[in-house]
Parts: sequence; structure tokens; C-alpha cells
Amino acid sequence: MTGIYLDHNATTTLDSRVLEVMLPWMQAQSGNPTSRHVFGRAARNAIEHARAQVAEACGAYASQVIFTGSGTEANNFAVKGISANQPARQILYSAIEHPCVSRPAIAMQQLGLSSQAIAVDGNGLIDSAQLKMQLKEPTSLVSVMLANNETGVIQNVATLAEMAREAGALMHTDAVQGLGKLPLSFTDLNVHAMTVSSHKIHGPQGAAALILDKRVDIQPLLHGGGQERGLRSGTENVAAIVGFGMACELAVTNLSYFASHTHALREQFEQGLAALNVMVFGKAASRLPNTSFFAIDGIEGETLVMALDRKGFAVASGSACSSDSTEPSHVLLAMGVASDLARGAVRVSFGAHNTAEQVADLLATLKQEILRLKQLTSIAA
Repeated sequence: MTGIYLDHNATTTLDSRVLEVMLPWMQAQSGNPTSRHVFGRAARNAIEHARAQVAEACGAYASQVIFTGSGTEANNFAVKGISANQPARQILYSAIEHPCVSRPAIAMQQLGLSSQAIAVDGNGLIDSAQLKMQLKEPTSLVSVMLANNETGVIQNVATLAEMAREAGALMHTDAVQGLGKLPLSFTDLNVHAMTVSSHKIHGPQGAAALILDKRVDIQPLLHGGGQERGLRSGTENVAAIVGFGMACELAVTNLSYFASHTHALREQFEQGLAALNVMVFGKAASRLPNTSFFAIDGIEGETLVMALDRKGFAVASGSACSSDSTEPSHVLLAMGVASDLARGAVRVSFGAHNTAEQVADLLATLKQEILRLKQLTSIAA
């Protein structure tokens, strides 16, 4: 497959060093981690080593790491599992959450809980004054993502968590986009639960984790064999978990380079965008170093994404998990962006292997395609 990949917030390629540690668990005879024999004990030891690697990357204890099959599962586990064991109170979630947080929160209304979105300002930052007002009502859980997958905007989760704690609520953060891009500490964020995922950091798909304060009472989503301390039943995917552990170790080692390298690429890219009359969303806020979300008035984002794809550039029009939707980004609408402009949104998310030359090529191609598409629009009008 050829082309320049610029969609690292959606997923990343599997690192060869990660594949290397996974292969023995995919090719050789391995045991069920719950089995007592030597094969089972070896699998169990491999999982526990990976658990320690994930914990180290997240500033947590290994005993706080619960492995799941995806970030979506971990977020559902947090929202549904924590709320199910709380009194019938409200769930609060930011208006810019990924659907795997907002939809479970809304679904909990069937069990008698209410759910409400927390507004954000024009830069995509939580309106803390509104959150304070909403917390006057008895609240079981507040969920605010650490960094938005579309805009890259970073929330001050530790401060929001303190507000939640003072109101007697538990705090969860979806840190899937933060892992490997920002220094990450479960303790410093002051939360009760945190979601991380493997395939965003050059690990395999099919592995993620919920980092959970052991004092939190949570209801399992899955019941069965009692794996993961009875909190996530199902035979563990040893190869994927081992790969996740190695990916976490590498992410910590490479964090400084990744942040400085991708930030330089983003700055180069956005300086080039400035000459094209482009709106960059969330630019006034702290953002992930690798993420740029922008729009050109009068050009559909999906149209531009497909045009760039034909030229060999893989970018996105928003969240990969909702890319089949024709609706404008709910994140941008929550930020007060007009629907027509929001439909023009395109996301570029750089990775460690992208280069300044690729950015220059992208800018040149982008300029050509914008001119071409505007000419077509003018002719059609």
C-alpha cells in the first residue's frame, strides 16, 4: 500500500519491535492463562509483565490495570459499570466526548439515571462554571476526555476531577489520545478511572485497559470465568496484551522525540495553512502536538479528503469511528461552529515517521485541490 499516512489519531502501524514480542504467543504452543500447568503459567507471567508496562506508562500501579478488548469497551465499562453501582444520580459527560462515552451515558437512562452534556467554549474547553452548576445535582460520574480526538484540545482534567470529588462524584477520563503523546499520570490527573488503548501507540488492535482506583465499586460488563479479578471475564488475548505492554514501553521512551517532532510538523503545516484562508479549530488552546483540525469555507470535508486520497495523502474528516456519518462533527457544533463550516472539517494527525518534506508536499497539493474544488463550485453555481 502506497501513500503518505497522516491519520495517526485513528490508528497506527504495528511497530516491528511490538510484533517481535507478540509472535511467540501467536506461533508457538501457549497455554490458557488460567491453566495451572507450565504453559498456562508462562502466559500468566507474560500478561502480568505487560500489566506492569502499561501501569508504568500511565503512572499507575499494576493492580489498577484491567485489560479489555478495546477503548470502546473500557469506556463502556467505566460509564455503565461505575454508574450501575451508584445511587440513581446523574451522569455528566462533556459535549465533545467520543460516542463510546456519550452513548453509554444516555443508555443508562433506561436504568433510571439521568445524563447531561457539559458545554464547552469556542476553543473546545470545558465550561467549568456550567460544570459547577450541574454538580449541584447529585452526580454519580463525570467523564471528560483528556485530549479530543478531532481537535487535539487538552482539558485540565485534574482541576475538573477536583470539582467532581468535592461534589461527591467519581471522575473518569478517556485518555486514549493522550497516551504516547503527553506525559500521563493516573495519580496526577486525580481521576478514579482512565481509559487507554494499544492501537493508538503502534500496538496491536484488540487490546486496551481501564485504569481503576481499587476503592471504586464497579459492575462488570461481562460475567463468566472471572478473569481480570472478576471484572472482565473472557480468556485473555495474550499476544495482543503482550504487544500492548511493549508498545507502552516504547511510547514512554519515544515521548519526548514524538512531541517535539510532530509539533514541528504541525507548526510547519499550520503556517502553510495561514496563506490559504483556513480556519484552524482549537488553535488558542493547548493541543496534542501532532493534531491539526481545519476547514475551508465552501468546501466539503469529505470531498477534500477524497481528493487528497487520490493524490496519495491519507487524512480524515473527523473521528474514524463515525466517518460514515454525513452529519457535521458534533465536536465542532458543541464549540459553536456553524454547520456549513463544520462540514468542511479535515483532520491531519502526524506520526513520528512523517517528514517536513511530506508536509511541504501536502501543502502544495492542498493548495492545488482547494483551487480546483473552488473552481468547480463556481462553475456549478
